[in-house]
Amino acid sequence: MPAFFVFHAAGGTMTPDELRARILHRDPNILVLDKPAGLPVHAGPAGRRSLEDLLGALTFGNREPPRLAHRLDTDTSGCLVLARHPKALSRLGRLFATGSVEKTYWAVVEGEPPAEEGTTDLPLSKRSDRTGWRMVPDRAGKPAVTQWRVLGRADGLSWLELHPRTGRTHQIRVHCAASGFPILGDPVYGRPGDAMLHLQARAVRIPALSPSRPEVAVTAPPPPHMAARLRACGWAG
Repeated sequence: MPAFFVFHAAGGTMTPDELRARILHRDPNILVLDKPAGLPVHAGPAGRRSLEDLLGALTFGNREPPRLAHRLDTDTSGCLVLARHPKALSRLGRLFATGSVEKTYWAVVEGEPPAEEGTTDLPLSKRSDRTGWRMVPDRAGKPAVTQWRVLGRADGLSWLELHPRTGRTHQIRVHCAASGFPILGDPVYGRPGDAMLHLQARAVRIPALSPSRPEVAVTAPPPPHMAARLRACGWAG
């Protein structure tokens, strides 16, 4: 196994063994990885190191490395699903495209939602200018729906559980900001500050890929940078 290293948000490097230690689930078809915050899944136009550079450490006897079945933002941690072979990738692609994969996110947001639960139904479009791009609310944009509920509140912060019912880029981040409670540490849609993004892909539930396989349900532990504020809001972990 060749040695390779990737810079991540906490500083330092990540080795193949450290990456393998972040596997939450493994079966013949699927890997679910606890992606750390700060590690991009794709190299992007700047060509920076990414998770794709590390996937050779996750073959476990297969001829080819696993492939991404979906993506998470660079600064979002948590459950990331990988397909271990092309047939699994095709099946997972259909499940994600049809909304059959149940995704649960946790976020710590600034402010207090006016209710204990709700649904944000706000279409989104991508806008670009000289400084870059961002997603914006746009009634003529693509449909985007997020269900949310409050799990705890403290000191002007709220702990939310969120379920995106569509899969638009930055959907949860834009919906929270547009609803008046931006995610803590969001450098694009939130308020300036020195906190890391407090958004985690907390859990994923994947229907069975074949009659002989059970569904896959996986939960990731909250990342260290979110733990203190989650506890303040009532998390008992």
